Amino acid sequence: MSGRTRLALCATAATLMASGALLPLVDTSGWIVQAAILLAVQSGVGGLARRVPLARPVTVAAQALVSLLCLTLLFAQEQALAGVLPGPEVFRQFGVLLEAGGDDVGRYAIPAPLTDGIRLMVVGGVLLVGLAVDALAVTFRTAAPAGLPLLALYSVAAGLSEDGAGWLWFLLAAAGYLLLLLAEGRDRLSQWGRVFGGAARAQGSVSGGLETDGGATAPVRTGRRIGAVALGVALVVPLALPSLDGGLLDGSDGPGGGGGNGGGTISAVNPLVALQDSLNQPEDRQVISYRTNAKNSQDMYLRIVSLDKFDGTTWKTTVRDIEDIPARLPDPQGLAPSVRRTEIQTNLSADDRYAQNWLPMPYPASQVRIGGRWRYEPVGRTVVGDRRQTTRGAQYGVSSLVVEPTAEQLATAPPAPSDLAEEFTKVPDSLPSVVAATARKVTDGSANDYERAVKLQDWFASDGGFTYNTQVRAGSGPSAIVRFLEQKEGFCVHFSFAMASMARTLGIPARVAVGFTPGSAQADGTMSVGLRDAHAWPELYFEGVGWTRFEPTPNRGSVPDYTRADTPSEQSDESAVPEPSDSAAPSPAPSQSQDCPRDAQRQGGCASAMPQLAGGSDDDGPPLGLIVGGSLLALLVLVVPLLPMLWRARVRAVRLGAGARVSADGARSVRSEEGGRAPADAVAARTLAAWQEVTDTAWDHGIPPDESHTPRMAAARIVRVGGLGPAPAESVHRVAAAVEQVLYAPRPQPAQGLGDDVRRLRQGLRASASRPARLRAMLAPRSAARVVWTASDRWSAFTARCAEWAARRWAALRRPARQGG
Repeated sequence: MSGRTRLALCATAATLMASGALLPLVDTSGWIVQAAILLAVQSGVGGLARRVPLARPVTVAAQALVSLLCLTLLFAQEQALAGVLPGPEVFRQFGVLLEAGGDDVGRYAIPAPLTDGIRLMVVGGVLLVGLAVDALAVTFRTAAPAGLPLLALYSVAAGLSEDGAGWLWFLLAAAGYLLLLLAEGRDRLSQWGRVFGGAARAQGSVSGGLETDGGATAPVRTGRRIGAVALGVALVVPLALPSLDGGLLDGSDGPGGGGGNGGGTISAVNPLVALQDSLNQPEDRQVISYRTNAKNSQDMYLRIVSLDKFDGTTWKTTVRDIEDIPARLPDPQGLAPSVRRTEIQTNLSADDRYAQNWLPMPYPASQVRIGGRWRYEPVGRTVVGDRRQTTRGAQYGVSSLVVEPTAEQLATAPPAPSDLAEEFTKVPDSLPSVVAATARKVTDGSANDYERAVKLQDWFASDGGFTYNTQVRAGSGPSAIVRFLEQKEGFCVHFSFAMASMARTLGIPARVAVGFTPGSAQADGTMSVGLRDAHAWPELYFEGVGWTRFEPTPNRGSVPDYTRADTPSEQSDESAVPEPSDSAAPSPAPSQSQDCPRDAQRQGGCASAMPQLAGGSDDDGPPLGLIVGGSLLALLVLVVPLLPMLWRARVRAVRLGAGARVSADGARSVRSEEGGRAPADAVAARTLAAWQEVTDTAWDHGIPPDESHTPRMAAARIVRVGGLGPAPAESVHRVAAAVEQVLYAPRPQPAQGLGDDVRRLRQGLRASASRPARLRAMLAPRSAARVVWTASDRWSAFTARCAEWAARRWAALRRPARQGG
């Protein structure tokens, strides 16, 4: 087995060992088998391409293309041409899956189910890292930098795992990297390790690290130092990563993050995932039952969480600090003593099959009595589970306020505090202007924000001709609101999102609340809340009253008394029979098992009423930017193989068309060959550029440069090996003579027609070469390796400067200790 083959196998093994750190993130491990097969195919293509041999950039491009074909076959076969060739529909499908995977990341707790979106993210990510490792370690023979993508893969897993990636995964990733370093070989390892081992780099070399150096010492010791530094970085970097909260991105044991007393943040999970599914369940299964002493239960909405961040695509919760639940919750923000309020008591019981992280409660709660690990978020006045604490089977009591403002108090409310107004009236630039224009039109003639809010509510609920329909797709993106305003058909997500967005355009602070409507009264005096009672509604802020509920959704819940001009709010506490919530018509879809699906358990409960504006459900498909990005990626895959040819054509044009310009490589090459000093005038620049083009053209046609030859000897070698005729041979010797003349003549004279001489040489080499050789010289020129050499030289210089700085710092730190001893 050749050394390069062993190195390729080690690169594949190292990638797989590092990707093992991702295994705890999902509940099944079948994806790693798929990733291993695809990595083997990718590595095999690289081995074949290097055996041909192809230019290094072309080898990487071929591996990337085959990897794309494999992903197409695995994830988008139905959309592909002939089942494997990617087209626009394939990239559209990739966009849909990635968008769904992003939603799943925020939706599920660790370990998450292996949905198609998450599978594409992990398999595609491992394949991308494998391509980078193979390219660096095998194709470009620089195994040490190949540790960076491996480190990135492990660091991602460490940052996402609940307690960081386990020590076993760290050892596997570290062992894979060290195996890769050892497999690279003594010569290459000692060369890269000179920065740590102290050997000096030869001056004037342009091989970019491809040559060996017998003077390098202690390669094994140097390799150990490299490994120690890399492993130290691998240990430190995960500790420096910011905490990622929420669902699969939760770095703690629950959305509350962290343990102990106080602190932590509430996760930015979008909680609207299952609302539409809950409303369309064929059987309205009970999730909560409660008993309350409220005289009127029709306004007993059970609020779960508020969505206060609007990015133009969806509403979501803001990441905020959380704390231990206080014995008595503070008064709601903005609630004045003059507003009538009554405290009521409610005892709630959650079903054993209903498990989610947020606690459904009447709003605003003033006291919460519950066992387990629960935390309090004061801005949204929500209670969230910590360390995977859920509502499954929970029994708890809540004291809450029934706030009864009058229409006059709302109409005369002063402006909201500036900081609150600034945060809760933000709308993105991507929001179509028709939303604000419609809001102004509907509220035209209103004297205050209260009248504007009531007009918006009534327009949606009764006056605007809207229809309630749970079968309408939720949609996402700015176009979803516009489409809803045009079609006038949707369910509570559409109504609440649209009203809150329109209220913000009018300068009214607004957010969206998610929870349940009051439910249905039972014979034993309790209230039963089922899946179809899941609901979303807007909350608008009025100073003196606080966050106030509105109900724009027709045929759902109850319209608040304070929005009815002919109904005094003082009568709202009179006894009344609770009105059961209207249920959506059963879905025509086949009935599902009453057993809790596994995915729902991973999400946080069966048909959890944590409804979300589903990110992948827009009938417009993925955003335009995603489609454009996929098209650009496809274009990039097609263009990358042509980059060496384009770069070579550009360099040739510069060398032969610019009299006073010469590359640093050209001047350095001649200095190395002759030991002399390259003139800086225009004559020397033009001549050296022409000679550099001669050597590179010959190299492209299979005649590598030999730095030990003088220009005259190199010209004779090109003529002999290339089998040139009289005219091209004379041209090569003429350029070589011009180089010697500008190097040694006291007063160099300009040689005429050097560009024509180089072109005749190129034509002569092409005429004597076979067709495959001509194609390779054009599409995969060998001289393109100078780009890699230049990058390697700069990397070596950078690492040398870093090592020198570290040595100085270490010496400065140790000097006082020696003096004191």
